[in-house]
Amino acid sequence: MHASDSKLIFITLLVELGVAAAVASSLARSTVFKRLLLLKYRTPRETLHLVAWICIPLMLGVLVRVRVPNFLAADISFQATAILGLLLGPWAAMIGAAALSLPAIGHHEWFALPVNLIVAAIFGAYRRVAGEENIWTFSPLIDLSLYRWIRRTVTWPHLDRQIFLLLLLTATQFATSLLSHLYPQRYFALYSSSWLIELVICACAPVVVGIPLKIWNAVRIEHKLEEQSRLLLEARLDALQRQINPHFLFNTLNSIASLIRSQPDLAREMIVKLSNILRVLLRDREAFVPLSEELAFTDDYLDIEVVRFGEKLRVVKEISPDTLDIIVPSMLLQPLIENSIKHGLEPRISGGTITLRSRIADNRLLLEIEDDGVGLEPGGPIIAPVSGLVREGAGIGMRNVRERIHVLYGDEASVDIVSRPCRGTRVSLRMPLATREEGDEILTMLAETVRQSLNTIESQRQRFAKMRPVGKRND
Repeated sequence: MHASDSKLIFITLLVELGVAAAVASSLARSTVFKRLLLLKYRTPRETLHLVAWICIPLMLGVLVRVRVPNFLAADISFQATAILGLLLGPWAAMIGAAALSLPAIGHHEWFALPVNLIVAAIFGAYRRVAGEENIWTFSPLIDLSLYRWIRRTVTWPHLDRQIFLLLLLTATQFATSLLSHLYPQRYFALYSSSWLIELVICACAPVVVGIPLKIWNAVRIEHKLEEQSRLLLEARLDALQRQINPHFLFNTLNSIASLIRSQPDLAREMIVKLSNILRVLLRDREAFVPLSEELAFTDDYLDIEVVRFGEKLRVVKEISPDTLDIIVPSMLLQPLIENSIKHGLEPRISGGTITLRSRIADNRLLLEIEDDGVGLEPGGPIIAPVSGLVREGAGIGMRNVRERIHVLYGDEASVDIVSRPCRGTRVSLRMPLATREEGDEILTMLAETVRQSLNTIESQRQRFAKMRPVGKRND
């Protein structure tokens, strides 16, 4: 194609940039596209799906260019083929290149298919040589990079891969423009007889390729930050959970030690129970488990404590069957039961009763651990919500549970402690009804919150660094 109207060419180039940005941004909003893009390893079917997501809107662009006179900017099939090669490799890019050439072949532009296949092979081969990270860091805005590259080249001659990709895109665009000039009816590309305008056409190709890469790389970086935030959150929850285990093991081992000589059979039975508990603790536990599984874990603990206290400890369960499948944070009940025994019943000579209740109230899961022990302290009832301070007598386990509930659910959950002297203590946990999938969503949202907090802290740190006086030191 001969394009003598420089104004039309400049307008076309500007619209091409807009088309590339609009298509890339629209795709980045799709959950399915982001999932396919962010996969580290893709099956052939997933790769084909990703190719289809990219190619289908751009095939419509080629069709619009063929059907609508003087609307040339909709066709960015050359740049799209280069992007496919850079992101997915030569074979997947060739499939996309063949699809992008179909509307042009229907318009008797027979060179579209072989040219697209060659472009796919070139940039697919570049991906294999340069590596994935070098593709994502590509930017057509290389003013400073070019300066640094010149300085490095003077001291140590070498070819920077980013500069090489820029030159490769520019040279390939010039070759397609020249082919369009020689065979205007067989292949389409922008071309101008003015060397200055042709230089602008060739320089625009890396920008059109770089725009989708930058947009999708931002999605990729955001995903990595979310994963890192999630890992940080899981590490915090795991640390909170593991604070319970030494406290529990210390008390249990003391109980076993006191029975080894006087009642060895009971000590042996407690060791078996303890081994069951350790088997659960030492394996990788999920952040959320069904209430039935959490109750099974507490049963082993209570069996040990019943052996230890004998008839002085009685256990009553009032568990609603419709609550057994509800997901709750793991290791939630055991520290509360341990607090009831240690701070409520153990000081009493006659022991007492622990009552476990679960039911659904006001579309919330209500868990209660109540004892008829000595209470926390004299002076009237004590009510401590999740946002308040738990008194010293409540122990490490209570503080741990309160913090975990607050981290996981925020204001949607509550921990209330009601205690009366010589009449016992009741701990009430209220939390949203959740399935396992909703539990994973909670962790994802928490990861996003942590990521935003880290970004806020970093921005404040940078702002503070700018406010610091320069050149002043306090020796």
